Amino acid sequence: MTQHARRYRTWLAAIVALTLATLVAAQTPPKGEASDFPCDVRTTERIVAIGDVHGAYTQFVAILRAAGLIDQRDRWVGQKTVFVQTGDILDRGPDSRKAIDLIRRLERDAQRAGGRVYPLLGNHELMRLVDDWRYVSAGELDGFKNGDSIDLRDRAIAIFGAEAEKQAKAADKPWDAEAYRQRFIKDIPLGYLEMKQAFGPMGDYGKWVRARPAVARINGIVFMHGGVSSAVAPLGCEGINQAVRKDLASLPVPLEQVPMLFSASETGPLWYRGLATESEETLAPTLETIMMQMGARGFVIGHTTSPNRIVTRFGGRVIQIDSGMVAGEFYPGGAPSALELRGNSATAIYLDRKEPLTVPALSSPTSAAAR
Repeated sequence: MTQHARRYRTWLAAIVALTLATLVAAQTPPKGEASDFPCDVRTTERIVAIGDVHGAYTQFVAILRAAGLIDQRDRWVGQKTVFVQTGDILDRGPDSRKAIDLIRRLERDAQRAGGRVYPLLGNHELMRLVDDWRYVSAGELDGFKNGDSIDLRDRAIAIFGAEAEKQAKAADKPWDAEAYRQRFIKDIPLGYLEMKQAFGPMGDYGKWVRARPAVARINGIVFMHGGVSSAVAPLGCEGINQAVRKDLASLPVPLEQVPMLFSASETGPLWYRGLATESEETLAPTLETIMMQMGARGFVIGHTTSPNRIVTRFGGRVIQIDSGMVAGEFYPGGAPSALELRGNSATAIYLDRKEPLTVPALSSPTSAAAR
């Protein structure tokens, strides 16, 4: 998919021309979706967090049901529960569109019931926006095909082919229209152009992803995708979200500029793995400072996979919840899981069981009022 993404950059103007009417129609922001940064959420209700989905819609639905958030008709039954999804809905698995559609519906339904849903930004959402399509699956493209896909591709071939023919003649090179058409069909599957449009700055999914916060702090617990490095912690929750939002507003940028984005940094909140991989003994003193700067009594993170299990580190101050839901060739042995925080207790929820977690570092009482 990298070849597709790079080629798309040179065709952006033509695609916009082909889809202008649709883009204009999509300019009304979706209703019922909170845009404020959730950096001071207080609640006496239970909190449920689920990590990386990666297009594993069936498994995602199963763990949502096991956690008591949706019923057999996929309707919100979590009442006033606060649900956090820590990013990476996209890539690898086939059904990321269905997973996003479900989360967006639950955002609205939970709010009506007095609950809250906070979908956070993951590094794979950023990758989709910056045209890094290395992990896009064929199933994801299929999810964006529609009755007009063949017509859209034919019109694109006509426009791009005319330009390619013009360039070939200018260079005194032979031109084979049918060979160009077949190469285009091979390189640009049905659904590709539609998905690019959908995740563009004015596309429905693109606007939704760009409005996602990177960090949420609930009852002093910081939820995020990757983690907080010592370089980023001084920004605090609001500052990190503002920096990420600034990056997203600047997209698209030339591919060579992507590594310079705050959001794309290895020490940034979407990519940092230190809380999951660094030696506890070595990182412990730094973690104390990070927690103070973030106003945190603990962290819940995804991104770094521990197949089939939720694990704790640093005496329970860090909880890893990416248990490799999509499984298969990507995460052998992976399985869906959910973390439940209720009062001062923590429980790992799996499809066939629940296991209490020992998290003494998170057991300080909270006098938070419901919000």
